[in-house]
Amino acid sequence: MSEIVKLNDRSRAILRQIVESYLSTGDPVGSRNLSRVLPLHLSPASIRNVMADLEELGLIYAPHTSAGRLPTQTGLRMFVDGLLETGALTEDERKQIEAQIAASRSTSLDKVLGEAGEMISGLSHCAGVVLAEKQVSRLKQVEFVPLEPTKALAILVSEDGDVENRIVDLPPGVSATALIEAANYLNAHIRGLTITEARQRIETELQTAKAELDVLTQKVVTAGLAEWSGALDDRQSLIVRGQSNLLKDLTAIEDLERIRQLFDDLESKSELSQILALAEGGEGVRIFIGSENKLFSMSGSSLIVAPFHNHSRKVVGVLGVIGPTRLNYARIIPMVDYTAKIISRLIS
Repeated sequence: MSEIVKLNDRSRAILRQIVESYLSTGDPVGSRNLSRVLPLHLSPASIRNVMADLEELGLIYAPHTSAGRLPTQTGLRMFVDGLLETGALTEDERKQIEAQIAASRSTSLDKVLGEAGEMISGLSHCAGVVLAEKQVSRLKQVEFVPLEPTKALAILVSEDGDVENRIVDLPPGVSATALIEAANYLNAHIRGLTITEARQRIETELQTAKAELDVLTQKVVTAGLAEWSGALDDRQSLIVRGQSNLLKDLTAIEDLERIRQLFDDLESKSELSQILALAEGGEGVRIFIGSENKLFSMSGSSLIVAPFHNHSRKVVGVLGVIGPTRLNYARIIPMVDYTAKIISRLIS
C-alpha cells in the first residue's frame, strides 16, 4: 500500500485499467483502447507517457513488439494490495456455502473438508485446495496384529469411523500376549483423546506403569504411538479438487507446461506444509502471486488461502484456490474468507 500512494491519480487509473483488462481478457492493452475506457479524459499520447513511467517502475511491460502492455508480477501485487475493490458474496452464494458444509457435517472431518474443496473449486472455477492437520479426530480403539517376529500391524480406529494402519517395528521377543496387553493398556487410557493428547498422557503414565506392564509391552506401546504421532510424513492431509479447471482456456504450449509443473508440485507434497506455515502468520486471506510462493514459483500460479481454527483459536488448516495469476481476485477473496470462517465455526 505504501508504494501505491507514490503514484498520482493518472498513473493509478491507468495501472488499474491495464490490470483489469488483463484479468478480464489476458490480452495486452494499448493507449488508444485505454483512452476510450478511462474515466479520465486523456489523449493516447498522454497515456503513452504515463505507461512509459509505469514501465520504468517495473509495473507493466510489453510482451512483444505491439504497443500493448501487461502488468508485471510487481504491478499485479500493487493492484491487489492497493487498488483492488473486493465484492461481497451474494446471499445465494452464502446460503450455498453454508448448506453444502452443513450437509456433510455429520460425516468425518476429512469428508467435510473434501466437500468444501469441491464447492470452492466449483464456485471459483479454479482448483480448490485444503491442507489440514490430519490428527484432529479422537481415538476409539487400537489393535496390534503380529506379522513377523519383529513387525506388527498397528490398527487405529477414530471415533468418526476412520481407520489407519501402520507397520510397527517390534523389539525381539515380543509375544502375542504382549501385543494384546499393549492394546488393552492403550484402549484403557486413550479413548476420546487426539493422537497428540494420547502421546502426552502415555509418556507421563508409562513412568509409573512399570509394575503394570513388562518392559517389552512398554516398548510396543511407545513404538505404536511414535509411529502415528512422531514419525508420520503425512501429518498434513492434502485435498485438491477441480484440477481440470486449470486446463481450461489454455492458449499456448507455455501455459500447458506451467500447469504440468503445477501438477508436479502438488503431487510431490514435499513442501506443502509451507502453505500451513504461511497462513499461520496472520488472520484472514493471504494472497501469493507467482514466485512470491516458493512452492509454486516455477508454475507462475497464484494461491489465495485463508486459515481455519479449532475451538482454542489454533490454526489447524487452510482452505483456498490455486489458479493462474489471471484470477478474479475480487470475487474469490471473499469466497475463500467466508468458507474458511464457516469451517472454523463447524470445528469449534
